[in-house]
Amino acid sequence: MDDGAAVAVGVGRGAVAVLLSSLLVALPLRCAGHTNLKSPQDIQVYVVNTNFTLRWNYTGSDTNVTFSAEYRWFEDFVTNETEWKELPGCQNVTHTECDFSSAITKYYDTHHVRIRAERREEVSPWSSTFEMNPYLIALIGPPGVELQSTNGVIKIKISPPEANQVRKMWIAHLRFKYNLVIWENSSNAEFRSQSIFPTDTIDDLAPDTTYCLKVQATLPLDFQEGLFSPIHCVKTTHKVNDLLCATDVSVLALNMKFHLHWNNRYKQHVSYNVQYLIGYLKKLHDDYSMKWLSVPGCENITDTQCNFSSIISTTSGIYYLRVQAMSEYNKSCVSNEVKVDPLITNEIGPPGVKVDISDVLLHIQISPPGGSESEVMREHYDLSYRILYWKNSSNNEEEIKMKEIKQTIGTISDLTPLTLYCVKVQAFSEVYNKSSHYSKEECIKTPGDKILHLVILATFVTALIAVFLVATPLGFALYQAYNKIKYVFFPSCQPPLNIEGFGGQLLSSPYLSTTEEPIENCSIIETIITEEVNQTDFKDYIHSKQSSRDSGNYSNDDTSGSKVSEETLENEVV
Repeated sequence: MDDGAAVAVGVGRGAVAVLLSSLLVALPLRCAGHTNLKSPQDIQVYVVNTNFTLRWNYTGSDTNVTFSAEYRWFEDFVTNETEWKELPGCQNVTHTECDFSSAITKYYDTHHVRIRAERREEVSPWSSTFEMNPYLIALIGPPGVELQSTNGVIKIKISPPEANQVRKMWIAHLRFKYNLVIWENSSNAEFRSQSIFPTDTIDDLAPDTTYCLKVQATLPLDFQEGLFSPIHCVKTTHKVNDLLCATDVSVLALNMKFHLHWNNRYKQHVSYNVQYLIGYLKKLHDDYSMKWLSVPGCENITDTQCNFSSIISTTSGIYYLRVQAMSEYNKSCVSNEVKVDPLITNEIGPPGVKVDISDVLLHIQISPPGGSESEVMREHYDLSYRILYWKNSSNNEEEIKMKEIKQTIGTISDLTPLTLYCVKVQAFSEVYNKSSHYSKEECIKTPGDKILHLVILATFVTALIAVFLVATPLGFALYQAYNKIKYVFFPSCQPPLNIEGFGGQLLSSPYLSTTEEPIENCSIIETIITEEVNQTDFKDYIHSKQSSRDSGNYSNDDTSGSKVSEETLENEVV
């Protein structure tokens, strides 16, 4: 091989080496994830009922780019890392959104979602992780709406969101409240909003007029508002003016006594049947038309009023009433319904008032509205009382003063003597923003000015009682001390005369300490008595001798000898 050929081979080998080195450098870069594809941004998940939609933005200018997403979830608040899985419905999609409703079944667990861009073998880095709790971000879907126009009104029936779905985000459909927005289909329409029941009637509508409406479901306790239903339009009809129907149906309630009143325009014989419906039945999505009940005592009556207090079994429930009119030809007509919320519909009557007066105070005794047997009035309304009082004087106009109390007994001080005071009382409830009319005026005159005399008398009586309370125990103590001293130093008991005759000592007091008395040994000296001895003196001597032995101050050791000496002495005297 010549030099030229060698140079050519060397150049060729150098070019191949350069090409291989370029490929080797490019291959690890590709494997290491370095790519021109950008990651998706602004990841969002939209949830309506159990429908899940993933949306994102992509700012890259690349063509033929697809997107794939992954997800994972944590059950029972467990935060340990779990394995990422492909998100069904969001693999190799060409748009910037996908539906993955079939993948989510745990609506109360935390979920993570991420997405990346792909082009053939090339992939972008994963997007930031989107965290969600389906129940917390879900929107309430639109409810179903059915309309019927009849007799000048529109009857509406609403079905809850997810009514026909097997999988449900909202389990307790009875918690739904429904808002209606209705307006005339005209250029200057005014929108009217109101709450309605699943089965309801919309009245106060103009005849032969097209109305449009939409309905929204809400969950007030969860502060969630749903999407409005599609707009529905319907045309009203003329209302038939049937004279048989009861009109102007209203409720008058005072102190929990409920009366229903209505007007009669029918000139012939007509009877009425008053019916009521328990309010919670209207919250159901079932037909309640057959669940109306008759009010006891208000069946087949001819009066235009009814006392329905007997059906109010609880103050927390809602009641609906209507009047069914029946003619003698078995024709009937049902009036409009009226709603009764007992504690709101009821009005508070004026309380009873009694006044009494003392020298310095005006006493006011209040009887709660409804009398003593009306416990509902006291327990639920939390009544307070507003007292107005004034001097009823013809000389000048005195200012009316006010005092509010919670108790049923009140007092007024700072009274003027010989003055006529008048009082009236109003009951009110701050909780229900209700108040009664004022009671009838009660007037009473204060007595004369006896305050000074009363003060003097009270002072004297108080001093007398104090002296008595102090003097009694002091006198008793002195009396007891006197008795003790008298008993100790001046005893009432005296020693026997025979002891005194023999020079005996006085009896010792038990309260004075004494030394041990010396015992005197005595003996009888027998002598011959030549004189005549009086029998009485001898007996006294014998008695004194016996007393000396009984006193215990002399020795009794020679008892038998003493008896013998006494007998000898007696014989000698005789």
